[in-house]
Amino acid sequence: MTPKIDLTSAILLALLALIWGGSFFLAAVAMKEVPPITLALFRVVGALPALALFVWFKGVTLPRSAKIWGAYLVMGALNNAIPFSLIFWGQTQITSGLASILNGATGVTGVIVAGLLLRDERLTPPKLIGVTIGFSGVALTIGLDALRSFDIRSLAQLAVLLAGLSYSLAGVWAKLRLSGQAPEMNALGMLMGSSLLMMPTVLWLDGPPSFALMPSTWAALVALAVLCTSMPYLLYFKILKRAGSGNLMLVTLLIPPIAIGLGVAFLNEPLQAAALMGFTLIALGLAIIDGRLWKILRPNR
Repeated sequence: MTPKIDLTSAILLALLALIWGGSFFLAAVAMKEVPPITLALFRVVGALPALALFVWFKGVTLPRSAKIWGAYLVMGALNNAIPFSLIFWGQTQITSGLASILNGATGVTGVIVAGLLLRDERLTPPKLIGVTIGFSGVALTIGLDALRSFDIRSLAQLAVLLAGLSYSLAGVWAKLRLSGQAPEMNALGMLMGSSLLMMPTVLWLDGPPSFALMPSTWAALVALAVLCTSMPYLLYFKILKRAGSGNLMLVTLLIPPIAIGLGVAFLNEPLQAAALMGFTLIALGLAIIDGRLWKILRPNR
C-alpha cells in the first residue's frame, strides 16, 4: 500500500519547508564571503554538536555495525555533500528563488526514483501524468534560450536539478538501509559521514577555511547549520518513516514561495514571470502525483 500523508505528517512537512526555504536566503548571505563548497562543509560540521548533544540526551545507542556506518557514509554523500555543494555553487550564478524552484523538481524526480526502486511506491497513471506536467514546468523555468544554448547559467540550473536527483536517491537509500534505526541517530550518522567526505574535498578545492568573517556571515552560518540542518533532519527521518520517500519530496513544493519571498524582500532578486509559471506547473504536477487532486477530478474512478 502506498504511504499517505496524514495531518501530523502535513504539519511536519510545512515546518520543514519553512526552515529549508530560509536556507536559500541564508546561503546567499554567507556566500558573500564563503565559497560554496566550504559553505557546505560549514553547514554539516556546524550542525554536528547540537545534534550529537540531542542524541546523547535522548540516550540513543550508537550502532556497532560497520554496515550501518557505511550506509551513513553513502547517505551523507547523497543527502548532504553532493546536493549542498551543487545547490550552493548554482546559487553563485542564479538567484536563490530560481534555485528553490528548480529544487522543487526533487518532488517529481523523487516519485520516479521511488517508483523504480521501491515496491510499495509504484508508478501509477496519475503519477506519470504529474511527472510529465512537472517536467514541463522545469523546462519553462529554465527557459527556451537556456535549452538552446548552454552557458554557465545553464550549468548552474543543471547543478540544482542534479542535486534534486541526489536527494531523491537519498530518500530511497534511507528507506532501504536505515529504516530500522532511530531517526536521531540516522541524522547524526549522516552528518558525520558527510563531514568526513567534505573535509578533504574542501582542503583540495578551496584550501583551509577562513574564520575572519563579518558578524552577519557568522550569523548566517550558525543559522544554516543549527536551524536549517540539525533540527530539520530530525523532522526529515520522522516524515520519511511516516509518509514514505515519495511523499517526503513534496516538501520541495512548499519551499520556493518562502525562498522567493525572502530573496525579493531582502536580496533585491528579480521575480521572473516564466519562473513563476514554471513553478505553477511543477506544483500542479506534484498535486496530481499526491493523488488527492486526481480523486477530485475523477471522483468515480
